[in-house]
Amino acid sequence: MPSDAKRPIQSVWTRPQRPRREQPALSRDQIVSAALELLDAEGIDALSMRKLGSRLNAGATSLYTHVADKGELIELVVDEVYGEIEVPEAADPDHWREVATRCAQGLRSAILAHSWMASVIGGAWVTQLGPNLMRLTESMLAVFEKAGLPAAEADPAVSAFTAYVIGMATSEAAWLTTLARGGVSEREWAEQLWPAAEDAARDHPKLREQYAGLRDKDPR
Repeated sequence: MPSDAKRPIQSVWTRPQRPRREQPALSRDQIVSAALELLDAEGIDALSMRKLGSRLNAGATSLYTHVADKGELIELVVDEVYGEIEVPEAADPDHWREVATRCAQGLRSAILAHSWMASVIGGAWVTQLGPNLMRLTESMLAVFEKAGLPAAEADPAVSAFTAYVIGMATSEAAWLTTLARGGVSEREWAEQLWPAAEDAARDHPKLREQYAGLRDKDPR
């Protein structure tokens, strides 16, 4: 038997699609679009093959023509979201920061627009092989190399850059989801928190100073 190390990675991107002549009327694009709408409307916990099939007026079995399981479906939808991000063009060395900033803003906006991403984007089964993410990564490598980094350093730089943006954005998305579930605004939550936070910081002068400076500011 082959060892686990020699087995091909299990991903929707590594499994061949059916030949076109065998494709049913329901397309992969239709499935992904409907899944994205469902996720945006009801969140990750609401996604099931049966529920998605009902939305498409099709049986869940017909969906398995295109995806092996729910994990593969999420892979497709995650890459669809990456496709919403403007792919940056390598700028001249003097403007690479502006290009990287626009990319970071686009990535953050995409995650916040689809807050369910916070719960899946780091999943072990969400491989980084989707065409939209590959294009985005390729372009960012070119941007960092244009900034003067050699290829061997550009790759970890892009990884650190995207990890930072994704980490901050997913935390923000998860936080906004928590607020929405609780039915409170950020200001309402802050007003509830301040008394307890200030009391907890009474023996910590630096924190007291920070809280005093933030106390009267509007939350984001």
